[in-house]
Amino acid sequence: MLFNKRRLLVFAVDLLSIMAAFSLSFMLRFDFRLPPEMKELFLKGFYVIIVVKPAIFLISGLYRNIWRYASLQDAIEIFKVVTISSIISIFATEYIRHFAPYPRSIFILDWFLLFFMVSSSRLLWRIYRETYIIPQKGRGKRTLIVGAGEAGSLLLKEIRRQPSSIYHIVGFLDNEHGRRGMRLHGVPVLGEIKHVKAIVRKYKIESVIIAIPSAKGKLLRDIVDRCKEAKISFKTVPTLGDLIDGKVSVSQIKDVEIEDLLGREPVVLNEIAIGAYLADKKVLVTGAGGSIGSEICRQVARFKPGKIVLVDNAETPLYNIEKDLRNTFPDLLLTPVIADIRDEARIEKIFKKFTPEVIFHAAAYKHVPMMEYNPVEAVSNNIKATKVLADAAHRFKVINFVMISTDKAVNPTNVMGASKRIAEIYVQALSQQSSTKYTTVRFGNVLGSNGSVIPLFKQQIKSGGPVTVTDPQVIRYFMTVQEAAELVLQAGCIGNGGEIFVLDMGEPVRIVDLAEELIRLSGLVPYEDIDIVFTGLRPGEKLFEELLISGEDIKPTVHEKIKVATAVGLMDPAHLDQELETLFQKAKLSNIAGIIKGLRNLVPEFVPAYNLEKPVTHAFRRARPDLFVEAGDDKSFIRLVSNNKRA
Repeated sequence: MLFNKRRLLVFAVDLLSIMAAFSLSFMLRFDFRLPPEMKELFLKGFYVIIVVKPAIFLISGLYRNIWRYASLQDAIEIFKVVTISSIISIFATEYIRHFAPYPRSIFILDWFLLFFMVSSSRLLWRIYRETYIIPQKGRGKRTLIVGAGEAGSLLLKEIRRQPSSIYHIVGFLDNEHGRRGMRLHGVPVLGEIKHVKAIVRKYKIESVIIAIPSAKGKLLRDIVDRCKEAKISFKTVPTLGDLIDGKVSVSQIKDVEIEDLLGREPVVLNEIAIGAYLADKKVLVTGAGGSIGSEICRQVARFKPGKIVLVDNAETPLYNIEKDLRNTFPDLLLTPVIADIRDEARIEKIFKKFTPEVIFHAAAYKHVPMMEYNPVEAVSNNIKATKVLADAAHRFKVINFVMISTDKAVNPTNVMGASKRIAEIYVQALSQQSSTKYTTVRFGNVLGSNGSVIPLFKQQIKSGGPVTVTDPQVIRYFMTVQEAAELVLQAGCIGNGGEIFVLDMGEPVRIVDLAEELIRLSGLVPYEDIDIVFTGLRPGEKLFEELLISGEDIKPTVHEKIKVATAVGLMDPAHLDQELETLFQKAKLSNIAGIIKGLRNLVPEFVPAYNLEKPVTHAFRRARPDLFVEAGDDKSFIRLVSNNKRA
């Protein structure tokens, strides 16, 4: 082991402690009056311990520890080393002696004194460093920690360990009445959370850190509102689901995000059940580069599959998720595959080469207005690609096939929703005649996913506004991408085949409230600093989304956040194949009127939010190109009439 100056100094202090402890044990045993006949005994024992004990200290690796962070674990390590060195010293002393035995009390005193001295030297250095050295290097912002619990304690310790920390902790706030007036690691609990404004003013506080990882959305919103009222900056530590091994580090301190305020409960997974169907299995994920697909890959990787095949037709997102997984899980077998899952021959080759056992089908076109303008692609990608993939899973006897669906498939008013509903119907129909367990998981909007409202709102706020909201009454269900992916994995092991699982989306959120909260979190005032403009519902959009189709009954499962919907609208497989073939032919010919008719035949509850009008004057089309899409080879056009706009 290489010694630097600090380690040599620590070793020198320990050597002095070894000599002092042995000498003092003799003095205490004989009341500081060492009898002449014991002097030779003392010297021989002294020679033994200054050879044996330092050697044991060196061999033990005690000097590899970083003593500026001395903790209980380090004290246990010192206890072991001191005990072992004392036992070996006793045997060595007894082996070489040629005179009367040592009094036993000397060995006991020596052990106790040495343990006390070595431990104290480490503790005193840490106290001195955190009390005098770190404060001298820069006190940082005067900061309050909200939460005097375990997370607050760990955070304070971590901040004190950082020589260049930007935070100087002045006190704690905590709602537990018995903690007020108490001290945590020498820092006082100054009051309850409701006292933020007064304490900020009294103690000249510059920032607040919220250290309550278990805080629900309501409590967090209350704390944030009080911080805003006090005109003080605030940050938070991650939620319980994000913390690893109970550690809280300064690097984890982050701005409060809208996800925190929505207060989604952490998901508790049955990891044994998930591991049973994923461990050592060959897993294929479509749409692996997308928001949901990439998170599914990360969650699957935790359960040590035999291999993950990442399938996507977008090169850059696929490259990003592959790099991320290789960095996080270096021992994981990965194969990125660029492929169009609508290509039957390509899918056939992929299945032959990799023989997947579990499939997560997350690839889809999901943006409602975009699919209104491109219904051909909605049919081709959302329906035909699902059929190609599901059929291949049946032929190759895949064990589990899990398809990601959407709440927009329920009573759809748009092409995207109708296409996903047909994909649900096909997967359910196929499950009736296949050994593969086909499972569909239906959920709403995912916070922060590609193209969702939150990244859009953040960009608009960054640009100075305005923030655009379609309608003041629009409400949506939201969940985090991690929560969605975890529940998809859980649903996959619950299903027996043919079920549609509906995830617990919690309470719906008004989009305008979401926009206002994001503006406030940016330190701005809605309608003053950043305006909110209502643009009207876009083609195919609803004011609210539903999770169940009329006639579907919902039943609980073994997981509290996953419900199962009873099957409705099941079709004869032969008739379904015939209808789908007709639909695919219409899509191939870009016959949009035929596509709409085919979608309505398969999904009777589908009510398009626009009218078919032809012919349309070219002058009007040039004036309002946003209201039209190409209808086919005859160059007629479909006029898209929004629910709250007149053409």
